[in-house]
Amino acid sequence: MKTIFVLLLTACSPAVFAQTAVVDSTALPQVFAPGVVSTPYEEWATSFSPDGRTVYWSAGGVYWTICASERVGDAWSKPWVLPFSGAWNDTDPFITPDGQRLFFISNRPLVKGAGQAPRKNFHIWFVDRLPSGGWSEPRHLDAPVNEEGVSNFAPCVTRSGDLYFCSRDRDGHNGMNGFYARWTGSGYETPRLILPAGVDGLQDPFVSADSRYMVFINGNDLYVSYRQGDTWSAAQKLGPQVNDGAGNSSPYVSPDGSRLYYSSNRVRGLYKRDRDHTLDYDGLTRELQSPLNGSGNILVIPVHLPAAT
Repeated sequence: MKTIFVLLLTACSPAVFAQTAVVDSTALPQVFAPGVVSTPYEEWATSFSPDGRTVYWSAGGVYWTICASERVGDAWSKPWVLPFSGAWNDTDPFITPDGQRLFFISNRPLVKGAGQAPRKNFHIWFVDRLPSGGWSEPRHLDAPVNEEGVSNFAPCVTRSGDLYFCSRDRDGHNGMNGFYARWTGSGYETPRLILPAGVDGLQDPFVSADSRYMVFINGNDLYVSYRQGDTWSAAQKLGPQVNDGAGNSSPYVSPDGSRLYYSSNRVRGLYKRDRDHTLDYDGLTRELQSPLNGSGNILVIPVHLPAAT
């Protein structure tokens, strides 16, 4: 299988590039935490605490809920619903690089109280880590990030505080596109469009903590782009090890650049019926109750991306 090459910034100069394989030609994604995080139901949008010992993700069908699990030894604990989630449609959790703030998407009303109706659009909210270890009450990001009548998704925040997200039909740009809002120290500047050459849209941007690279979705496929001053390099599509025609979304890369997590309904290469034996009803039930039943899971695959500095 042909290895896919992309351009990497070298440490000596941002203008100099070297070729390296992001995904090895023999790599195969694995289901992440099967039976705990990845279940027979729908899961997407992972984010990890800085020490990698707590994972956050979205789960649900009709209603979206933010869950978490802690690593205990070599296993992941029984998940729990975060205390601010479980009532409204909440999704796309993202933990800041210092672990002190969690951004998420919600259709909850701006004013808390009984009898409130969900909003028609999804906005970016956040909670802060409390000294007790819990989370603050959710706070809504005001304009210019959130706008009335416009939905935002997939927030991602760098170490400098800059915010990346995606939005459909925003500011006169048709379709799903990526946006960037610089943190000034006291607030966010007006979001600006991000659109690397080679793609016609950008969804679910994951930007490394040092803003060196970005992994994102266009269509069903994962791409990578590298920072070049104030712009981004041409988008490079990852290989068939990741992009196999299944529906992919929500990329997240470990801080050391060694593991790519993403959401996918992929079954090919991970499960196949034994054609020499027919299933009985019990076998069919086991198949339907397994993570690889066609619903979305969290997958993980080794990659070669720069460690965040």
